[in-house]
Amino acid sequence: MINRRITRKVKAGNVEIGSGSKITVQSMLNVPAEDIEGNVRQAVELEKAGCEIVRLTVPNKEAVKTLYAVKNAVSIPVVADIHFDYRCALESVEAGVDKIRINPGNIGDEDRIKAVADACSLHNIPIRIGVNSGSLEKDILAKYGAVTPDALCESAMRHASLLEKFDFNDIVISIKSSNVQNMVAAYRKIAVMCDYPLHLGVTEAGTRHMGMLKSAAGIGSLLLDGIGDTIRVSLTADPVQEIGAGFDILKAVGIKTDCPQIVSCPTCGRTKIDLIGLAEKIEKELSGIKKPITVAVMGCAVNGPGEAKEADIGVAGGDGCGIIFKHGEILRKVSEDSIVEELLKETETL
Repeated sequence: MINRRITRKVKAGNVEIGSGSKITVQSMLNVPAEDIEGNVRQAVELEKAGCEIVRLTVPNKEAVKTLYAVKNAVSIPVVADIHFDYRCALESVEAGVDKIRINPGNIGDEDRIKAVADACSLHNIPIRIGVNSGSLEKDILAKYGAVTPDALCESAMRHASLLEKFDFNDIVISIKSSNVQNMVAAYRKIAVMCDYPLHLGVTEAGTRHMGMLKSAAGIGSLLLDGIGDTIRVSLTADPVQEIGAGFDILKAVGIKTDCPQIVSCPTCGRTKIDLIGLAEKIEKELSGIKKPITVAVMGCAVNGPGEAKEADIGVAGGDGCGIIFKHGEILRKVSEDSIVEELLKETETL
């Protein structure tokens, strides 16, 4: 059982963040900001893939038109990513954005910070403070001599204090790093320094393969600690792949349970069946099923049902055949060609 960190709750559009709310999976559009049609198309694709919050960059006033179009094309919350120009934040609020991502210290004097805080407060829009290893203030970097977890936390709390000064507390914090150890340590520190919800991610994680591994290590470790309220798996890849990876991490740590969990053995010399192909086919066939069941795909009948007796249903391969079992009890022997069909029949009864 994971004991979630207790936080204050904020709301981005129709999605609650923090205080025991569902952990949401996010992604970001990577189409040029001026390409309205392309951004809308990608946002729709992400929503269809299960994305629960989508972010896009708003570097100038022209991009606000893209934000407006995206907001009207999807039903999930839309986040505006703002850098330096506070006017883009104000216009994004007027365009109906659901959340702002900004570093208050980067937008100018206190009058500008107050203007953004007041606008967001008036429209009940939360602000995510996004600190990462490449955005540390010069004085903080000089103080610590390097990008350290303490440096990241100090920067985040400094930015939060700028909003708190104007009675704004609908804040989410992220303190990402491309270094997994620094990222995990920083989030563990910030988790006891404040009660704001935390958005988790390993920034610049890499291409699909390594990026997923680094994200699973960093995000997964924190989720097991009960830390984290929203997540993003940052990949140098199609953003749609980030969504599947995010849900897979939630699934792997036992947070996402409304789906089958597949356990399968790594095979050995006793295996007389194409278990790799079989496991992949079963995983694909079960991908759309929303049942909290465990399905085992084992290589041999000698100890397969025994090793996987905790599974709700499973198959153990033989020589041109398979054995269907339930909670370790053998139900029947089936031909190799009918294994998947017979297994699916049994899952329907669960």
